[in-house]
Amino acid sequence: MMVATISRHADLIPGLLEFVNGLRGRRIKIGTSTGYTNSMMEVLVPVARQNGYQPDSVVCSSDVPAGRPYPWMCFQNAINLETYPMEAMVKIGDTIADIEEGLNAGMWVIGISKSGNELGLTRKDAENLDPAELKKHLAAIEERFRASGAHYVVEGIWECLPIIDEISRLLSRRK
Repeated sequence: MMVATISRHADLIPGLLEFVNGLRGRRIKIGTSTGYTNSMMEVLVPVARQNGYQPDSVVCSSDVPAGRPYPWMCFQNAINLETYPMEAMVKIGDTIADIEEGLNAGMWVIGISKSGNELGLTRKDAENLDPAELKKHLAAIEERFRASGAHYVVEGIWECLPIIDEISRLLSRRK
């Protein structure tokens, strides 16, 4: 049933295309890892492409021995993208398992609190939630992400480009 309905739930997260354009302008490659299977992604990837999003590498949990929190999808993306060392890569995710996956792979990790699975609300529902209630939920998610080891926690992808720049500055100082 998921394969049959996935394309109806494939709207891009606000700010994603601007973020991707910012990465492309910095000559940064984009890989994605997902718990979805290849059959699901065969439906989703063309819809995402039609909406303007096309990563350089897509790795599914069915492509590797085990999914999150194991680092295998991140490693496969590194191979596909011909990118190393792992500390030069950033994992952006919206679940504890995402954070653990990135840390297990030796990557920088940014947790996304508002536009993701941990909040568990549609964009419309989140916008209609009482602001104080939303703030309380986001604070709890941010705390869980920090406790799980995320290097950074933000509300959404729209806040990640300055963090990418900060990580780039930190890495350039190590050379």
